[in-house]
Amino acid sequence: MNIVPDTSGPARAVPAAVTTRALGKRYGEIVALADLDLSVPANAIVGFLGPNGAGKTTAMKLLVGLARPSTGSAEVFGLDVARHSTEVRSRVGYLAQEPRFYEHLSARETLRFVARFFYSGPGRAIERRIDELLDLVGLAGKADRPIGGFSGGERQRLGIAQANVNEPDLLLMDEPAAALDPAGRQAVLTILERLRERTTVFFSTHILDDVQRVADHVAILDHGRLLAYAPTPELLTGNGATTFELGVRGPVDALSTALATEAWVENIDPHGDGDDHILYVRVNDVDAAEARLLRVALAVPAVIVRHFRRRSFELEEVFLRLVNDSRGQA
Repeated sequence: MNIVPDTSGPARAVPAAVTTRALGKRYGEIVALADLDLSVPANAIVGFLGPNGAGKTTAMKLLVGLARPSTGSAEVFGLDVARHSTEVRSRVGYLAQEPRFYEHLSARETLRFVARFFYSGPGRAIERRIDELLDLVGLAGKADRPIGGFSGGERQRLGIAQANVNEPDLLLMDEPAAALDPAGRQAVLTILERLRERTTVFFSTHILDDVQRVADHVAILDHGRLLAYAPTPELLTGNGATTFELGVRGPVDALSTALATEAWVENIDPHGDGDDHILYVRVNDVDAAEARLLRVALAVPAVIVRHFRRRSFELEEVFLRLVNDSRGQA
């Protein structure tokens, strides 16, 4: 839990936006999700990443109450999803993978229809909320056109607006940009970043670049099991391990032998042909590596150091390594 100031009294504990404990779902003999343990902080963007069929949609349906767990439990802002489903749903917005609309209605009419499920106040207040949402998703100029003429990207943005009608504290989105072209995906990701100021965003996808661009935290699933969950920068250092990249010219075998004698070196992975090589050196003591690694390299006769830096992985590398390891592949 995070502790935040409370001007009316002592500091109070604020529960995580989402907490799951051994959450699982079975359909007969098929395990769709198994032992999911998550703690998602408030006002974060979390990317739920995995291949098709990894269990992402199942997990999101469990969180929003559209399915009941077979095992474990889930909480949204401290409220048990199964026991407090009505209150949870009032605080959650949900965008399905393929949102459906009445084609003859306009975007404004669609949002007005949905808003009536949540608001019973003055009509002017509802219209203000609708205008805010249309502006948020960039549809103010097409607010009164029939949805039947909307592009795929415009429909997706309308879906995001619809999911935000009730000003949710938690927004769950299932593959919000999967079927869009690059321009449409960029528009959706920009909206997600704008929503960060007011809500916690939890979106599933199999598009790794989207997650790396906007997510604060990443959860990776495969075959219904959680392989990793961490802040994005931590995951991109190699799933918690620190690796240095050393570009050299010269006798790489002699350099590898010299580095292998150092207690802070865990693994050396050389790449390259001829005289030019890159060594990826995984370490267990960052301070020692920063102080010693370059000195060790320069002390090896005939070795020329071309560059030396801490390595940052692409999410695709981390994802493939985790998935392949979990499947026992080389």
